[in-house]
Amino acid sequence: MGKGVKATVIGGVFAVMVGGAGYGVYNIVSAVNGGGGGGGPDAAVTKKSGPPDKEEVAKASGAFFAAWEKAQAEQAASYTNNAGEAGPLLAAYGEDAHLADVEITPGTATGTTVPFRVKATVSYDGKSEPLSYKSELTVVRGETTGRALVDWQPSVVHPDLKDGDTLVTGEAAQPPIEAVDRDGTVLTEEEYPSLGPILDTLREKYGDEAGGTPGVELVIRHADGTAGEGAGDTTLLTLAEGKPGRLRTTLSAGVQAAAEKAVKGFAKSSVVAVRPSSGEVLAVANHREDGFNAAFQGQVAPGSTMKIVTAAMLIDNGVASMNGPAPCPPTATWQSQTFKNLTGMEPNENATLADSFLRSCNTAFIKLIDEDPLTDASLTQEAQERFGLGRDDWKTGIASFDGSVPAVAGPDRAAGAIGQGQVQLNPLNMASVTATAITGAFRQPYLVSPELDGRQLAQAKGLPAGTAAQLKQMMRLTATQGTAQEAMAGLGGDIGAKTGSAEVDGNATSDSWFTGFRNDVAAAAMAQQGGHGGDAAGPIVAAVLRAGG
Repeated sequence: MGKGVKATVIGGVFAVMVGGAGYGVYNIVSAVNGGGGGGGPDAAVTKKSGPPDKEEVAKASGAFFAAWEKAQAEQAASYTNNAGEAGPLLAAYGEDAHLADVEITPGTATGTTVPFRVKATVSYDGKSEPLSYKSELTVVRGETTGRALVDWQPSVVHPDLKDGDTLVTGEAAQPPIEAVDRDGTVLTEEEYPSLGPILDTLREKYGDEAGGTPGVELVIRHADGTAGEGAGDTTLLTLAEGKPGRLRTTLSAGVQAAAEKAVKGFAKSSVVAVRPSSGEVLAVANHREDGFNAAFQGQVAPGSTMKIVTAAMLIDNGVASMNGPAPCPPTATWQSQTFKNLTGMEPNENATLADSFLRSCNTAFIKLIDEDPLTDASLTQEAQERFGLGRDDWKTGIASFDGSVPAVAGPDRAAGAIGQGQVQLNPLNMASVTATAITGAFRQPYLVSPELDGRQLAQAKGLPAGTAAQLKQMMRLTATQGTAQEAMAGLGGDIGAKTGSAEVDGNATSDSWFTGFRNDVAAAAMAQQGGHGGDAAGPIVAAVLRAGG
């Protein structure tokens, strides 16, 4: 665009018309003040207020497009409300991403939002490929100048760009990988959408070890990830194919497919399945618009699924046993805070621990945590030493959070016993909790064999055989007679489960949690604002166990 520029003088005012790509831009500057620069920041204009009108939207967006097409990064940035961040990214578009011959075609504006299509050519080391994509921008009123300006977001340059990202073309940082499941089935983002970000991360971390050779690509280079793991580049265009290396994962294509399908039925839901006898991750799936791997990295209250760990603490410390007393009163008060059960739960003063577990009675657990020899640190010690939680030492192969169960006093000590307060977990952690509970052994979950890179898996001493036997039996009763009965109906084999719902400040509906096992598969799911455990997370877990058990 911008092949022809025609100037004329109208009534003593100099007007410049920039033509091309289906739009016109008129930049009016003061001849008296000598304001030039095509309507840049120094142009003398009358300060306005309120939303930009149709003409201003056309002028501001058109000027931005024109400068962008001409690779005038600084000039284009001057038409935005954040030139400091816009300039470097727009400069990288040509200098680092090697994008040229840019043509921008705007669509019909809707209010102050302008959709547009970009066509460009990526050229590097004698290789060229066309690139085409759609994006949009919004025009806003500058707070200090009153000018109509492009509201700067990285997604203006490309819809997949987020804060901290940039575009780069060159030899790929890592060779491509062909990720395969435990039986050699190729895993692709097209068939398993939840694996997209995970496959990017696996390539980032294991591309060299997998034995491939890099190609030439246009990529989004992301800002650093969390937990010390790289975020992984996202490939937008391949100019020259590399030779993929083969990376075997622990995943099961069949279980993964079931997990993908199951989470689609519930917003903000995540699920993980593991093999208790080995710690191998069989499936990980998320249904989220933000692409966040909440299944591995989430940090939220797990609700009553935490009662598995609390029950283990009670048994290991001699406070209770499966068939011992654990009365379920209507309320329980701990240090001036009153806790209640779910609406409609009938009290049972003669309940055993198994009874209160399978009905998920909050008050029974609250009353028992005051018994000797329990302290403020007892739940933390149980979580760390027996279940391997909260020590920040899991090495799954990708970024993960291994839980937080801090030692606390006051009302949060009681809240933690029922998975509220300061306790934070995710489905990966809870699937591992279930695996430890039914086998007695803590086997740190992993997605890629530690033999590939020599990393050391986390260790914990696990549970006494008697404790594990009682936990497993209580979970069996919950699946066949308790709160998990409906969700687990129809599943054969050796099954067990625990439900949970977690209240989150500001949300009218609780988070739905569910964890269960079937034979040698353990799975856990959460659906944020999904309601009771059996409402949303329960059907997800049941579907995964049905496929894998």
